[in-house]
Formats: sequence, structure tokens, C-alpha cells
Amino acid sequence: MHTDTERCLRAVQSKDARFDGWFYTAVVTTRIYCRPSCPVVPPKPQNMRFYPSAAAAQQAGFRACKRCRPDASPGSPQWDERADLTARAMRLIADGVVDRDGVPGLARRLGYSTRQVERQLLAELGAGPLALARAQRAQTARLLIETTALPMAEVAFAAGFASIRTFNETVREVFALAPGELRQRARPGPRAALPGALTLRLPFRRPLCPDNLFGHLAATAVPGVEEWRDGAYRRTLRLPYGHAIVALSPRPEHIECRLALTDLRDLAGAIARCRRMLDLDADPEAVDAQLRTDPLLAPLVDKAPGRRVPRTADADEFAVRAVLGQQVSTAAARTHAGRLVTAHGEPVDDPEGGLTHLFPAPQALAGLDPETLAMPRTRRATLTGLIAALASGALGLGVGDDRDEARARLAALPGIGPWTVECIAMRALGDPDAFTPTDLGLRRAATRLGLPGTPAALIRHSTAWRPWRAYAVQYLWATDDHPINLLPTN
Repeated sequence: MHTDTERCLRAVQSKDARFDGWFYTAVVTTRIYCRPSCPVVPPKPQNMRFYPSAAAAQQAGFRACKRCRPDASPGSPQWDERADLTARAMRLIADGVVDRDGVPGLARRLGYSTRQVERQLLAELGAGPLALARAQRAQTARLLIETTALPMAEVAFAAGFASIRTFNETVREVFALAPGELRQRARPGPRAALPGALTLRLPFRRPLCPDNLFGHLAATAVPGVEEWRDGAYRRTLRLPYGHAIVALSPRPEHIECRLALTDLRDLAGAIARCRRMLDLDADPEAVDAQLRTDPLLAPLVDKAPGRRVPRTADADEFAVRAVLGQQVSTAAARTHAGRLVTAHGEPVDDPEGGLTHLFPAPQALAGLDPETLAMPRTRRATLTGLIAALASGALGLGVGDDRDEARARLAALPGIGPWTVECIAMRALGDPDAFTPTDLGLRRAATRLGLPGTPAALIRHSTAWRPWRAYAVQYLWATDDHPINLLPTN
């Protein structure tokens, strides 16, 4: 989009927040870059330059605006929508792969050479993987500086910087302030004194309908791993350096995120997983506009615009839970998952609530005795086959894995049918066009609405909803009075 100068100019002149994260505006006279919705008076068009990423603007010598904080704007919807090399690379960088494994590690995860990855990112985003990771480190550092009382040396290493000197230079270059000055300018308020305890605001594009988003997560919560407590969805997270407990609460302008991390180096990855789980980088205006073209769907969209797809913080976990939920009720699926957690999950301490375990990783379930599972023999075989594929690496469902390849490998496993494949594609792989035409609840909703009732006819009709069929599923499911569609009240 940043190459469409006229469209970018209109967005900046109208201060259109819908384009925050889509592109960044840099002003050559002030050497500052902003988000399109920045409240300052727009500069003269001849003084504006447009960049596809904050990293590209920084690399060109511009610093972040202190008023609109463009480095903290919602992420680009492209990285959730698309499944190509650039999108997969961006999701992995957000997850901290470059900080942990370097650019060669990123390239290995993507299955390309380092040179190919660097060339592709530079061509499309104006910055290579190191610059993109550096921009993320700067934003992580800013969060820690402004929301904690940690010494600057600890902030530097927690944010992923290799040295205090690099940390100081980067913060000065990106924000035009020394780390100490950033802390002094921060809004007054309580700062976390305990290591790993933070309260953050997760921005999103409006509108956002929280009902099905939080209702689904709360209604399907696995005991010990997830819970709804005091107006927040809480869960444990398995992260590269340790684990975390997160509490997410819907607010009118943002999602309140309370994080307790065992290792602050996991901060950026934890935020990325929370954003993916709540689908916060979606573009609801684009989604709803497409779905409104169907006169049968339009009333549902108008009634509660901005529905998101409830996703997952752990793709392997969701795949296991999807198999446990085959042909059983939500309550039964929770019971099965809870038993696995109690028997094989890693214990955690939760002083604030009732979370007790991390969901077991596939490697911890690899030695599972099928006879201990209270389910039909065929489903036991399906579950153990899935676990073996995940544990061995034969099946990859991570943010950097190819969606089409993952679908094909899933479908090749015994007992994994189209419904399970599409559920995993929707919730774990984040495919915005995943569709479950054989789902009984979806078919009932379609029939009530006057849509085709058979899977084949529904698939044909759904082509008009592409590439947003996963969102159409949310609107159709919402016509039922199932608990997944209701925001919990306590």
C-alpha cells in the first residue's frame, strides 16, 4: 500500500486509524515518522515519504513520533492474512526467532537460504530481518522502560540487546531520548516492582466484538490451563525461555494484558501470541465490508460488527484438543483435556487464581498409553498418531510453517477428516479463509438464515465470502445460544 501515494495522502489527511500498521508516514523536514492517524497537523505532501514498516522508516534515519507512538500501532493485517514467505517471516520475527537463532535460524525455519529471505524482506518491507528484529527490540525496551522499575541493564538484556551500549544507542536513535528520559516521560502510575510482572495495553482496529472472542475461550477453557476470573480470560503460556501467566480483559479502546513472566526475554513473544490468540491485527472494516455483500449475512454483521476469530496461543496444543473434541460435547472435550493436563502437564504456581499447569507438549505426550484414554479405540489411534507426528517434527503447525503443507500432512493422518483439518487451519494456523461446511452448528445456522444446508451447496455459496470465510463462520455460529457466543459476566 505504501506505493499508492494518493491513497496514503488521503489516509493521512483524514487521520484514518484504519490504516495504522498498513504503512508509516515520514516527514523529511522533521525526520520523524508517524502512524496515519497521528493527531498533529499533516505536513505538506511534498515533505511526506511512505514506508511499509517501522523498521524501514527507522533504517532511513527517521525517529518515532513521541505523540502517536507509531512503533506501538496495531500490526499489519497482511501477516495474518497471507501465507507467503514474507508473512511467515514476519510472524517468526514477531515470535522472537531472530533474537534467539539469528537470521540463519529464521531461514532454516522457512526452508530458504539466508540470502533469499533477506532479499525478499528488503524488497517488500524496505528492511531486512535484522532491522525488523531491531525495531521489535526497541519497542520491547520501551515497554519495559515505561512499565517496570527494572534497572536499565536488565531491561537491555530482557529486550534482546547484546550490550548496554547497543541498547542505549538504539533507544536514542529510535526515540530521540535516552532510556532514562523515556522513563521520566512515561505516564505516572504504578510500575511493576517484581521481575516479570507487567500490565500492558494491546491496541486493535475498531470495531471489536468481544462476545464470541472471549466467550469461546472461556467456554472451552481447559481446567488448570485456562480460566475466566474477575472479568479476564487467564491462561498459562509455554515460552522459549520459561513460562508465563497472562490475564486478558476487554476494554473499549484496548485489551488490558497482565503478564507474569518467569523470564523477561519472553516478553515480545508472549505479546505476539496474545495478539494472535485474540486476532487483534485483523482489519474488521475489510472483513465486514466483504461479508455485507451477501444480503443474508449483512444483518448479522450490522448487528455485531467486528467479530474476530478466536485462535490459540499454542498450535500443537490446539491440534491435540481438536482431536479430543471430535464428535463429543464441549464439556466432554474439556474433561478429556483436563485429564491429560493433570497426568502429563508441567505444574506452575499461580498466586492469583486457579491455574495449575502448562498444557503438555507433544514430547511429553509421546509415551502416552492409549489404554488410559476414555475414548473410542479409533480416536485413541488418531490422537497418538497426531502426537507422534508433532513430537517428531513430521508435522509443523507453527507461525512459520506453510499452511498448505500443514493441511496436507494433517489430512494424511488416520482419523483426521476435513472438519478437524479446517478447525486447526482456522484456530491454529490462522487461515482467515478456513471453512467448516460439515459442522453441524454451522449447517443449522445456515438453514435458519436461508443459506444452502448441504456442505457442497454451502461451499459454492461461500465463494462470495472469500478470503474471509473463517469470519463468516463466527457470524453464523453467533446465531446460536451456545455459551461460546456469550461474554462471561463474572
